[in-house]
Amino acid sequence: MEEQLVIELKDAQVFQGHNLILSDVDVQIRKGEFWYLIGQTGSGKSSLLKTLYGELHLEKGHGMIADMDLGKLKQKDIPFLRRKLGIVFQDFQLLTDRSVYENLKFVLEATNWKTLADINARINEVLELVGLQTKNFKMPHELSGGEQQRVVIARALLNHPEIILADEPTGNLDPKVSDDIMNLLHDISKKGTAVLMATHDYRIIQKFPGKILKCENGVVQQTFSVSVN
Repeated sequence: MEEQLVIELKDAQVFQGHNLILSDVDVQIRKGEFWYLIGQTGSGKSSLLKTLYGELHLEKGHGMIADMDLGKLKQKDIPFLRRKLGIVFQDFQLLTDRSVYENLKFVLEATNWKTLADINARINEVLELVGLQTKNFKMPHELSGGEQQRVVIARALLNHPEIILADEPTGNLDPKVSDDIMNLLHDISKKGTAVLMATHDYRIIQKFPGKILKCENGVVQQTFSVSVN
């Protein structure tokens, strides 16, 4: 049986304001797949990600992510869409005045988790997944950059997303820590959550296998899967 699609774009046109950034985008990403999104600065990577998480409206063509139609997405639908996605940014965007636990609890309460027992259980689960089960009472400034990014990934996993969209998640990290984060993201994809990761780091692409989407000259090309010997 074919794995289910979590992202499908067909003849999609990606605009930033009135400017056409990417044309005729055809992409299919299935459950559990690991994809890289590459291209030079200004090539449209961020615009494509923003379209997928609803910050930019899909003006033309067909777009579906996590069973939601991007072309029909209304402003009121965007919070619901983002609950079905995990979003990981380069600059962490953690609440600096709250502990790791409070950062995660804030997201669960904002997405209508009601009982404290369920909230605590889910926080413990995701912190164990990212190897931070002993750090839940730490403040963000007490953590290393790699640990902060693990908290961000834990936050992205809270609502059992079908896909994680990661925008340069290793951009501010040294190679050893980057590799730790990549191992974590690969483990997540092997458990069934698709990952689409924008990166400039070709060292990572050569070291960790994945399929590639390349933004160049206003189009998106799918290229070979990188295999690691």
